[in-house]
Order: sequence, then structure tokens, then C-alpha cells
Amino acid sequence: MQLILLERVEGLGNVGDVVNVRPGYGRNYLIPQGKAALATEANRKVFERRKAQLLAKQQAELEKAKTVAEKLSELDLSLVRATSDGKHLYGSVSTGDLAELVNAHGYDIARRNIILDEQIKTVGEHHFRIRLHPDVTAELSVKVESESH
Repeated sequence: MQLILLERVEGLGNVGDVVNVRPGYGRNYLIPQGKAALATEANRKVFERRKAQLLAKQQAELEKAKTVAEKLSELDLSLVRATSDGKHLYGSVSTGDLAELVNAHGYDIARRNIILDEQIKTVGEHHFRIRLHPDVTAELSVKVESESH
């Protein structure tokens, strides 16, 4: 299935690229999300008329994501969790926990946008990333403390 990308899609292409994708991916995700349109002659003409508008929108989203990333990286995050020996956690800190923690500071971050390089299972300072835009990732750290008995 050939599609024209209406916005940047990570791993696929940039605005205006004509890409071949599997029919299910195009029909069920890209087209309904407004990320792509069928690569018909009519859609190509419409795209050429809207190209400047789409590129401006993408640039505005990129600038907004950069601003949010700067603000996020200044956050001082901490969690208190129960531990077995004062160092190892019962369970681990999940992406959902981190999303809740960040959102408590007035942001709207989905847990699927949080990237953990390794599971957080011990007390201490741990680093994680939040993907805000395909080209922008915010680096954050969270301090995990032991629950005092």
C-alpha cells in the first residue's frame, strides 16, 4: 500500500515521503491517526497545496517539544518504595509509575512514551527518557528512596 506521509513517522519517513507499508498498518493506524493519506493523484495535488502548512505545523510541534523537554529535565523527581533490606525494592518502578509522577507536576505524558534502559529495582538515583517527538527526547532522573519502617 502506497501512502503519502502527512507528518514525520519514526522509522518510516518525513512529511511528503511516499512510502510502501503493509495494508493493515496503513488502514488501521496511519490513515485514521491522520499521519498519512493514500498516494493517489488527487491526494498528491492536495498534499502539494498543503505542504507548507504541514511543514510549519511539524516545525511548531518540534519547537514545543524542545521547550517541554527543557522544562522536564529541570524536574526534581523522587519516589518512596518499600524495600526488603533497605536497598532492594519489592517489585520495580514501572513506566506507569513514572508517568504518574511526571503528570503530577502538570504534564500530560503517556506511559508508552517513557523509555527505561533497565528496570528500576534498587534504591538510588535512576535515569530515564521521555520521547516527546520523534526528534526530541527529554532526559530525567528519579530518586528512589526506601520507606522507613
